[in-house]
Amino acid sequence: MKTSSSPTSITPSSQSPPREGIRSILVPLDFSEAARKALVYAVWFAAQFGARLTLINVIEPAGAPDFDKTSPPMPARADLMERCRTELELIVEQEGIAPGVVDRIDIRFGHSYQEIVDAARMLNVDLIIISTHGYTGWKHTIFGSTTERVMQQAPCPVLVVREHEKEFVPAAGIRRGSRA
Repeated sequence: MKTSSSPTSITPSSQSPPREGIRSILVPLDFSEAARKALVYAVWFAAQFGARLTLINVIEPAGAPDFDKTSPPMPARADLMERCRTELELIVEQEGIAPGVVDRIDIRFGHSYQEIVDAARMLNVDLIIISTHGYTGWKHTIFGSTTERVMQQAPCPVLVVREHEKEFVPAAGIRRGSRA
């Protein structure tokens, strides 16, 4: 691995070919700090393996059993999807993620865990890097665990990034992953 003079830039070595095995990484983002931390890991992994990222945001139904009655009308849905896409593009720009690292931004409506698993299958990703909020007790019971369900149903390995854990990627921001 070659690093530039900037302490926050990681690039794969131009002398060694990209490692085989991980070419596509799915990164679910809900705009939380925990999710942004997962993005740090994803960008680092992308640099190590020469992989590309797909960022996904899922807009959940309003909580009623009949999704069609609770989802926003089509014009409002399109506006909401566009706002989410713009927010993800802004995160990529603000964090200085190198061009070409993020291959795709996917915005979906539905239940998060199902949409994430479906996207992983459809896109044939090699790895999912997802955050967990670490809810326990009654919060876990009420909010459930999207991460837990993704782990159970994913068609590929899942790396779970907890908000408070031992770090193994550089923590100086996520301005990493430029291509050589």
